[in-house]
Amino acid sequence: MQSSLPTLLLTLVFAAVLVASLLTRLWLSTRQARHVARHRHAVPPAFAQTVSLAAHQRAAGYTLAKLRFGVVMLAVEAAVLLGWTLLGGLDALNAALRDATLPALGPLGYQLCLIGAFALIGGLIDLPFSAWHTFGLEQRHGFNRMTPGLFAADLLKGVVLAAVLGLPIAALVLWLMGAAGSLWWLWAWGAWVGFMLLIQWLFPTVIAPLFNTFEPLQDAQLRQRVESLMQRCGFQAKGLFVMDGSRRSAHANAYFTGFGSAKRVVFFDTLLKTLSPGEVEAVLAHELGHFRHRHVMKRMLALFALSLAAFALLGWLSGQAWFYAGLGVQPNLAAPNDALALLLFVMAGPVFAFFVSPVFASLSRRHEYQADAYACAQASGRDLAGALLKLYEDNASTLTPDPVYVRFYYSHPPATERLAAMQPA
Repeated sequence: MQSSLPTLLLTLVFAAVLVASLLTRLWLSTRQARHVARHRHAVPPAFAQTVSLAAHQRAAGYTLAKLRFGVVMLAVEAAVLLGWTLLGGLDALNAALRDATLPALGPLGYQLCLIGAFALIGGLIDLPFSAWHTFGLEQRHGFNRMTPGLFAADLLKGVVLAAVLGLPIAALVLWLMGAAGSLWWLWAWGAWVGFMLLIQWLFPTVIAPLFNTFEPLQDAQLRQRVESLMQRCGFQAKGLFVMDGSRRSAHANAYFTGFGSAKRVVFFDTLLKTLSPGEVEAVLAHELGHFRHRHVMKRMLALFALSLAAFALLGWLSGQAWFYAGLGVQPNLAAPNDALALLLFVMAGPVFAFFVSPVFASLSRRHEYQADAYACAQASGRDLAGALLKLYEDNASTLTPDPVYVRFYYSHPPATERLAAMQPA
């Protein structure tokens, strides 16, 4: 009776929070859809002179299509989560693999097989929806430029990369869980932090080139302008590169990557075709603002702190039988349960974390305002506003989002608020 009560409580709480999060997401999507549809017939007054009605309605149609797709994904993800947990999917997979692999591969090999099989099945479930998003939704709205062959090649590279990078860190964490005593979670957190830093170091020169081609920026005028901006801002970069983003999508972007003096500035080729040199400089100044305010470092430290708390919580939960049983899995008696604990935690954690996501979205929007202010001081505020308007239009981002939806989800301020903040006091 004592052990069954915590099990029942966890089951009820997990089910209740899952239903509550699902209903909240559906409510927010409905609000967003109604708000966008209600305002699709007229361009907001603040943009009447710069955005055409056709572009505004295109953005509304794209937003509504993404919301419909998102609702389908919500239902699928909830069903898959229930299938893995309370309906016994993970328990059945564990039993089958334990009996088939434990004698031959030993405890660590069996657990890696369990994690690999779980990831493979999840990937197969996601595959048709990913394909539809690319060749249905994005294609229909004029953004997709990916061929089926490139889609398949990216998929294969992703699987190989996940195996090459993911299996070693998974094996290390599983080994620490079994061999490092009661404080295994602290050692595992350190290993995970080291792994994340390694990925950041490898990404610009090893990982990203597997998927895209990076060429040095050839436009001499733009290069001189960008280098002058970076010199004014005290920023050093190893190189300025143009990425062939147009091979996959018409969406435009720019980003920094790498550490220290090895940082790279990367422009999508679609961005350079869309914006003027002054607008490119303003967008880059915005990104430099994130570094000037140490937003990247702050977010990374926050991530590491939250992950430390998560590993500590997992360290406690992994030793509780009700944690497994309450989520639909019978813990092993003659085999380690570490992989089961990891998988259950990875599945259940986001359900409980959903309701604190507005806090992080709010902090992100605050950072965007700060980066915009820095860009207006270092470059032209008019060019930044013009660049943002072009990017909103080219990416078909709605100018009339629902305010509640914005507060819950948006990591960037909506266009009206963002451009208003750039106006001189």
